[in-house]
Amino acid sequence: MMSRSFNGRALGDDDDIFSLGFGNSLFAIQLVAFVEREFNIEIDGSDLDMANFKSINAIAKLVRSKLDPGA
Repeated sequence: MMSRSFNGRALGDDDDIFSLGFGNSLFAIQLVAFVEREFNIEIDGSDLDMANFKSINAIAKLVRSKLDPGA
C-alpha cells in the first residue's frame, strides 16, 4: 500500500510523508486502516495525532506501543 503512494520514491525512515506532499486527508484515513489491518491493532482517538503517522519511524513507534503497552 505505502510504496504505491509514493510513486516509487524511496523514503528515509524519518522523512515526513505529509510535508513532502505525499499525504492528504484521504491518505491519512487509508494509512490508519492499513496499520490497523496489517498489525491487528486498534487505533483509537488518542492515537490520531499526525505526529504518530508522519514517518515510517513514527508509525513503527506507535505500532510497538500498541503491541506492547507496558514497554
